[in-house]
Amino acid sequence: MQRDEAPLPRDGDSDGDGAGDVTPEGAAWLASAGAYPRSTLALWEDRPNAPVVLPCGSAFDVVNVPAVFGRRMLDRLWGEGAGSGPVAQHRGRMLLFAAPGTAHRLPALLDWEEWTEVPPLLCHGTGDAVTVPGLARPEHPGAARWLVAPDTRHPWLPGPDVLLWACVRAARDTAPADRRLSIFPPADQDAKVYDVSRRR
Repeated sequence: MQRDEAPLPRDGDSDGDGAGDVTPEGAAWLASAGAYPRSTLALWEDRPNAPVVLPCGSAFDVVNVPAVFGRRMLDRLWGEGAGSGPVAQHRGRMLLFAAPGTAHRLPALLDWEEWTEVPPLLCHGTGDAVTVPGLARPEHPGAARWLVAPDTRHPWLPGPDVLLWACVRAARDTAPADRRLSIFPPADQDAKVYDVSRRR
């Protein structure tokens, strides 16, 4: 979308931490997902706290996970991985914004890997829509909010491989101590083992 945006009003930027602030460029990226981006931006200019329903599949997909599991995923992504794209928290769930196509591919990868320790994920892609928080930080602690706010017109968005990696590591964090998770299938306990080091 080619349009110079006036700075959008934002509440709560006086403390300066910036963690929950959506920039005008980030707002333009979010609005670009909808059919009427100018109307969405106009709404946010008047009501920066207003949540908006946006379609998935073109600008982004969304992977919707339980909040505790999502926090573990974020810890892994930021501590050991490539970081995350924008992330929002809404009604006890975490919304991880991902590259288009992720909603279709990630469940197939998890099924193929047979990761039963990963809680059910809601993957929103083409044909789906999600409610995103407003641009300003909410006044009430339990309200929908940005954990990693969009701050550019072209944010980096993780694909299914990155989110699979984060899911697996978060699942390992929650697995019982006496159970080791591996990406390899369990060995056949009745199989014979041969010492090939003694071959001539």
